[in-house]
Amino acid sequence: MLTGLPLETDRIAIIGPGRLGTAFAYKFGRDDKRVIIYYHDGDVCRTINREHLNPRHLTEDLARRLGGMDQVPRLSPKVQATNDLERVVEENDFIFLSVTMDRLPEILNRIEPILQHKVTNTCFISAIKGLTAVETTRQLITPSQLIRNHFFKLKDRFAVVSIGGPFFDMDIALGNPVCLTVAGAKSICRTVRKEFLGSNRRELTSYYNFDSVGIEACGALKNIVANVKGVADRLNLGDSIPGTLFSRSGVEVRSLSRILGGSFQAFQSQAGVGDMYITLSSDASKNHRYGSFFYESFTGNPVETHLKVLQRIDGKPEGPNTILNVHKFLEKRNMYSPIFHCAYKIFNDERTREAIREQILQATQFDRRTKEYIGPVSRLLYRFFPNLWYRRNRGVLANP
Repeated sequence: MLTGLPLETDRIAIIGPGRLGTAFAYKFGRDDKRVIIYYHDGDVCRTINREHLNPRHLTEDLARRLGGMDQVPRLSPKVQATNDLERVVEENDFIFLSVTMDRLPEILNRIEPILQHKVTNTCFISAIKGLTAVETTRQLITPSQLIRNHFFKLKDRFAVVSIGGPFFDMDIALGNPVCLTVAGAKSICRTVRKEFLGSNRRELTSYYNFDSVGIEACGALKNIVANVKGVADRLNLGDSIPGTLFSRSGVEVRSLSRILGGSFQAFQSQAGVGDMYITLSSDASKNHRYGSFFYESFTGNPVETHLKVLQRIDGKPEGPNTILNVHKFLEKRNMYSPIFHCAYKIFNDERTREAIREQILQATQFDRRTKEYIGPVSRLLYRFFPNLWYRRNRGVLANP
């Protein structure tokens, strides 16, 4: 619970001006907000301030979509960029975070001493979609959990709002209709929805959800599935198997989200099934393209292939890093998750294209589970012992 002076809502900072951060800079600028973008490279900041375009991200794709660079909209004059992080944190009560999950700890380390001396409170709006593993325990934590843990001693000085749901950066940048999920404490979420997301509901609207962990877990885990779907789309498996991949992945996303502390209903939300649908079905998804390019560029060496694929994608897909952390967690917990196991094997083991095809077939066609429903005993145990009751990969409870 925040204490002290009310938060100032006429301006907002964006840390991480990649594709999504740039897209929201367009959105907030159209809404006549004062926007300050933090980026560590001073030359990039000067270019943004001079040209009102991001020279690194999104601009070229906007030009291709709109028919030329002269058709690309410019950022509002109220959008300015700086490499002065202290100024960004001190002067803004609302900070939009759109860095990758692996960079978040470094950013939080740099923000912490500034936050300690800041006079006003701060609301972090996290659009980060990833999970990280705590090395000492190998527990998976979501972005909002990482932020709260990092700033625990300052817990009365900040709030965290998580954003999820089916959206692509291109649609937000262009003002196409988008609907989000906003999760966190109800009062601060109400402020974010009203002041930053609700000024033009023909462009952007939102629903409230209490379950931050659930929507963040769903948002991270569907990226892994999109990586697999991108590969599957290159295998000429027909038009039916995507439905199986979608539905069976949903079982694993829902179960793992519940174990991480989310609710079962999170998967039924926009940030769950809605986000997973568009991420698996659209080539606008970086993670879907990653899987497709991975199979196309496959050399037999997954690390070499991974680096080649990243050169073809604007922005960093979160799925490959997330599956590494998820795999550690699954191994520690002895959890049976054929789709996630398949993803780890495809993107981290040296193998052949034929072996990749067989891996996907094993995950979708040879699941040792034979029932689609959860029986009454399992429902009861899931409810009261969510961290203990799930399908085991080995041992007495491994039988379907």
